[in-house]
Amino acid sequence: MQTITEYLSAEHRHCDDMFADAEAAAAADDLAAALAGFAAFHQGMLHHLSKEETIMFPAFEHATGSSMGPTSVMRMEHEQMRELFAEMQAALDAKDTSTYAGLAETLLVLMQQHNFKEEQMLYQMADRTLGDREDIIRQMEALP
Repeated sequence: MQTITEYLSAEHRHCDDMFADAEAAAAADDLAAALAGFAAFHQGMLHHLSKEETIMFPAFEHATGSSMGPTSVMRMEHEQMRELFAEMQAALDAKDTSTYAGLAETLLVLMQQHNFKEEQMLYQMADRTLGDREDIIRQMEALP
């Protein structure tokens, strides 16, 4: 049986790989590849964040009786990421790979810290707290 930690951590790795591809393309001034890579990364991240915010976080909050704990911090960080995504898209649209690179550096640090907190704390807490982890994973898998 797969755990929430395993499932969502694997998604982090997949998104990290797409992010690295987009960053490498931008560094090589391959704007077309950077745009395509960022679009794939952006779509993957939005889908991942949606799984957490609409399925896993509410289930965890219901089980613990609190929405003011780690999930509130994660939601705030998700918003910070969304703001950076918009700025990065604008930089690419303006063909400004230098600004994109700077924003990507900021996002990388934020994602590394965020993923560590989720993988080492929140996901493991969810695995211990949520009764039917398989159902939670099925619901996340079914999310369009």
